[in-house]
Amino acid sequence: MHCEEIVKKLESLKNPANVEGMARFGIRPKTAVYGVPIPELRKIAKIVKKNHELALRLWDYKIHEARLLAGMVDDEERLTLSQIKKWVSDFDSWDICDQVCMNLFDKSRMAKNQIPEFATAKEEFVKRTAFALMAAIASHDKEMKDKDFLAFFPLIKKASTDERNFVKKAVNWALRGIGKRNIYLNAQAIKLAKEIQKIESKPAKWIANDALRELNSDKIKSRLK
Repeated sequence: MHCEEIVKKLESLKNPANVEGMARFGIRPKTAVYGVPIPELRKIAKIVKKNHELALRLWDYKIHEARLLAGMVDDEERLTLSQIKKWVSDFDSWDICDQVCMNLFDKSRMAKNQIPEFATAKEEFVKRTAFALMAAIASHDKEMKDKDFLAFFPLIKKASTDERNFVKKAVNWALRGIGKRNIYLNAQAIKLAKEIQKIESKPAKWIANDALRELNSDKIKSRLK
């Protein structure tokens, strides 16, 4: 499928009711929004397969669903640092951030190496990227070592006092994701959560309490054993 053909397909799938529903869940991008569901985008991605040049063109259309699709079809082997930073700076909603992290960036060593820089960024969605990427890696990357995840702990602790909703929730997601990876990291994540719990900060206490509730649950303990 050519780029123009894909954009026409997305236009044909416009759903105003979905756009309203997305807004209620805090998805209010600055780009055009068509309300095309993720399963429909995955169907298109399956037809398109990996295509780096197409992904770049789709991104530049400044259509929310085109950008979601770009993250699904881009080739992680052809990512450049300038592209990674440009896309991250363009993130304008939590779902575009999370989808690109889960579908593309978590497969790229270059993107992973940017986590410390993104974790200290001032921009809300740039900072969210660091922790969404941690969570995605914890779930998908089978090669990462325990020590690599422990290296993220100071970043998680430092960001736990950020009051912005989309940062706070991503920090929590990262902590829970790492803690669900294996028995050892579960114990270490619980230890970190207890440290965060002592910080005199409302978001820190929420992050810690919510993480402890899941990481200490019988369901998680049973699965990890």
